[in-house]
Amino acid sequence: MANVIAVIWDFDKTLINGYMQDPIFKRYNVNGKDFWIDNDKSIDNYLEKSVKVNKDTFYLNNFINQAKPAGKFEGLNNAILRECGGELEFFPGVEEFFKETKNMFQDDSKYSEYNIHVEHYIVSTGFAEEIRGSTIMEHVEGIWGCELIESDFDGKKVIGEVGYTIDNTTKTRAIFEINKGINKGIPGIDVNSKIPEEHRRVPFNQMIYIADGPSDVPAFSVVNKGGGYTFAVYPKGDKEGLAQVEQLRADGRVKMYSEADYSSGTLANMLLKMKIQEIGDRIYHREREKLSSSISSSPKHII
Repeated sequence: MANVIAVIWDFDKTLINGYMQDPIFKRYNVNGKDFWIDNDKSIDNYLEKSVKVNKDTFYLNNFINQAKPAGKFEGLNNAILRECGGELEFFPGVEEFFKETKNMFQDDSKYSEYNIHVEHYIVSTGFAEEIRGSTIMEHVEGIWGCELIESDFDGKKVIGEVGYTIDNTTKTRAIFEINKGINKGIPGIDVNSKIPEEHRRVPFNQMIYIADGPSDVPAFSVVNKGGGYTFAVYPKGDKEGLAQVEQLRADGRVKMYSEADYSSGTLANMLLKMKIQEIGDRIYHREREKLSSSISSSPKHII
């Protein structure tokens, strides 16, 4: 078990106010609203024909098909996805919050003695490559997202195949991989490996999961069940978003919620830092107790 506090983030409408595909639509002069309407119509058509469709990742097919010559996204490749990632605008305070919390315990010998530290992870149904191009990547320990493999069209590399997908259910798989430390490449361990709770790299009760809506209920449930902390956010002034996260709280899906503003002094900033501190203190006291219980009393003279 490592003394890691894992802060796990959804991406769209959690870290950015909108969808990560928006910079792509802008670059190719495509109406994003129309794209999603057409995407949903295609899904409905398949469902009417009793064809099973994964609603969370079906859109990947549309991007791949439209990346071909004469398509709406002609020439779209992973390099362009990275460039679009650099254009993403985060909610207030996101980058500062990532940096501050990642370094939260490193300068305090009380915690650094036991290597207590924070790691940030992103688990998203969006493009992993676009997240890699964003300005917060230097503070992120790992990403789970959709990976696209490039194909050759007329001598040019464009996205041509789906390599890996994350949907709102398989987000729970990512959480288990963080739990077991699979992302750290430990030999002989995969998500199905049976590992005693006390030997897992990041216990669930050392996790914080942050997202915006009902689609993250499976992930919320896993973290809640394991004793971790769940937190929902909504954009400032968004009444529908507020109603949505309040319902999540009322249903016991999340412990707390706030506006998606992570600036110093805001509720999200203070509450999340408080929870990180609480987990850090709990780990510290656990390690101290382990040390105390392992020390035998010194020998004394027999009188």
